[in-house]
Amino acid sequence: MPALPSVRSPRLLDRLRLALRVRHYSPRTEEAYTAWVRRFILFHDKRHPAELGSREIATFLTDLAVRHRVSPATQNQALAALLFLYRELLDREVAGLDTAVRARATRPLPVVLGRDEVRAVLARLGARDELVATLLYGSGLRLLECLRLRVKDLDFERRQLTVRQGKGRRDRRAPLPARLRAPLERHLASVRNLHERDRARGVGPWLPDALDRKYPGSRFEWGWYWIFPAQRASLDPALGERFRHHLHETAIQRAVKRAAAEAGLARRVTCHSFRHSFATHLLEDGADIRTVQELLGHRDLRTTMIYTHVLDAGPLGVRSPADRL
Repeated sequence: MPALPSVRSPRLLDRLRLALRVRHYSPRTEEAYTAWVRRFILFHDKRHPAELGSREIATFLTDLAVRHRVSPATQNQALAALLFLYRELLDREVAGLDTAVRARATRPLPVVLGRDEVRAVLARLGARDELVATLLYGSGLRLLECLRLRVKDLDFERRQLTVRQGKGRRDRRAPLPARLRAPLERHLASVRNLHERDRARGVGPWLPDALDRKYPGSRFEWGWYWIFPAQRASLDPALGERFRHHLHETAIQRAVKRAAAEAGLARRVTCHSFRHSFATHLLEDGADIRTVQELLGHRDLRTTMIYTHVLDAGPLGVRSPADRL
């Protein structure tokens, strides 16, 4: 009688991804946690985490801090990944790590651009990239929040847009700059042509939470199409279907970095600098800090309060007494 074929249990990293998806962690978190667990296993010569414990985790985190000199935020992310692995997947508590190993996070002041600097950077961007950067500055969006916008999220009449499933999986509304209406309408006209070609080929945008099964045909509706679609459709290996994803964030990041260099700005300017500038300029114009908190989608007012330290009038909005001499 022939031997029965062995049935391999799912690999640890595959089980980790499944556990993260079941708990609705974001794709970015899934990617980061999986990378940290893989790195932890390789650090300990490919030993299975079930054979390791608190001492080995502490050794790994110490190596990150001392030899690799990672930031406190990076070290804490690695700890969070390992705590998830042991608690949720291996059903084990690793005592003492929360307080003994967790790094004390620093809070650097944000890079805020002056209004002339914002104009200088925007002027050196191409038409599409300028639209994205102006939305970052004019609506206070994070880069991925902007790139994940769909046609139905724009409300030109109320001059507002809706951020769906932002950080913390929360929806919120943000102002839509009136000066962008005409450029956005021209941009959407060209995007509409791409949508029609995709629809004819049976290609649609990726939809979250199995909405295409809940609402059949929604994948081909204009309202669900990306405002900033990727140049090429790609194959989803899990489903075996072709989808059009949104523009990749690295395209905008490179463009902003290049434009800032061409504008002669010495500071490190990133896409997030536009969001920082949005909050700071609103406060300088007299906006209530609670309103700014709501527009940014911050849970804690203390997160928004950091912008009071970079106001045009100086820290906390005061001027140096030396300027009155």
